[in-house]
Amino acid sequence: MRQRSTIRRRVRAWLAAAAAVAVGATACTAASAAQPPASQGRASQVPAVSARPFGAADTAFGLGVLSAWCRSQPGSNIVFSPASLATGLGLAYLGARGRTAAAMAGALRLPVTAGPPLAAGLHARSAALGGLDRPGVTVAASNRIWADPSLPPLRSYLNAAATGYGAGLWRVPLRSDPERARRLINASIACDTRSHIPDLPAPGSVNKDGWVLTDALYLDAGWATPFERALTRPGMFTTASGGLATPEFMHGGEYAYATAGGWTAVSLPYRGGKLAMTALLPPAATGRASAKIVEHCQVPSAATLSEVTGDLAGHDPGPAHGASQGANPPGIPARLTGIALPEVNLSSHQQMNGLLAGLGMGIAFAPGADFTGLSPQAGSISLVEHAATLAVGEKGTVGTAATAVGIMPSSLSIAPRHEIVFNRPYLMLVTDTATGEPLFLARVANPAAP
Repeated sequence: MRQRSTIRRRVRAWLAAAAAVAVGATACTAASAAQPPASQGRASQVPAVSARPFGAADTAFGLGVLSAWCRSQPGSNIVFSPASLATGLGLAYLGARGRTAAAMAGALRLPVTAGPPLAAGLHARSAALGGLDRPGVTVAASNRIWADPSLPPLRSYLNAAATGYGAGLWRVPLRSDPERARRLINASIACDTRSHIPDLPAPGSVNKDGWVLTDALYLDAGWATPFERALTRPGMFTTASGGLATPEFMHGGEYAYATAGGWTAVSLPYRGGKLAMTALLPPAATGRASAKIVEHCQVPSAATLSEVTGDLAGHDPGPAHGASQGANPPGIPARLTGIALPEVNLSSHQQMNGLLAGLGMGIAFAPGADFTGLSPQAGSISLVEHAATLAVGEKGTVGTAATAVGIMPSSLSIAPRHEIVFNRPYLMLVTDTATGEPLFLARVANPAAP
């Protein structure tokens, strides 16, 4: 009883504190503005293209990361931002050449052989993320290039980074005083994430690098229809290890849902309709296996996820209760459900080098890596560090994420028809409804654990 009360208070306190934190962030942002980038590339004029191929690429990449991460930590909660991780690595990719570039493009699932031109697609993706702000929803992203004064990036690289990501250059003493450089980078990330992520990169991780590429993402989004507090009550949850937890479950609404490949997906829209969370319940384990381990790191394929979210996209959530208003694709009837969803407060901090190498990006970490598009002196990636937080409560969602990529120098409540209960490990995916860009992806193995 004491544990679930603590979890509930923690989630509510975090969500309630978002407004207060935002006030403090104003001063933080103003302080950052007093230190403009030392250099800014010249953004090229690019044709208007759809960002959806890049949203699909980041989703497929995120599913691959989640699957690998879950296999290594099958009993743990996981949260990360595919969008942030893809941006940090994307900044590195702009400097990659030859086999290194090919390996990174494959691991990131970038549509470089078909689809829109890379620069135009990345620009469209960044513009779409920048356009998600609206009343009741705050989305803020920042991309930065940090370089030692003795190792200036090529002007062509800065131009590409400005075009695709709006990133500028900051000079910090990475070689002469790496700890001071780390503190300066962390101050920027803490500012951009409203103090939720204060220590990325971690102590001791910046000691060989000539360049550090960072992305930070902040989300504070209210539900289109908040859950009613009076309906929140404890419930039983079977954890990934087969144990039992008793988190607080939020109940309510009529929401569009769809099924594919044994997965059940429920769409929970945020205010303004441009963002939505898709809660994904995997196929239930059966037989003897279900008595010990309920979920063996089940992650849908990109095709299955596309099918089930495509069905949901045919529903037009209205302003009340997430109800569908018609607008269904031919042959797909409107299907509405109530939902019982645990309150959660998740956080992760992960070194990603091994996971990314396992996804096919190993050459980028090896001595033969080619990042000469960044600088003739650029060697291999030394670190990819990622941190994220996600609090889901009755009023909405607060999420933050940050990625740091270090590169060494080469010398170095309406009664529903039925209710879907998320009472066993499940996934949560927060996406831009227009582009499909995955802002956050999480696996809840035990909602009573951080």
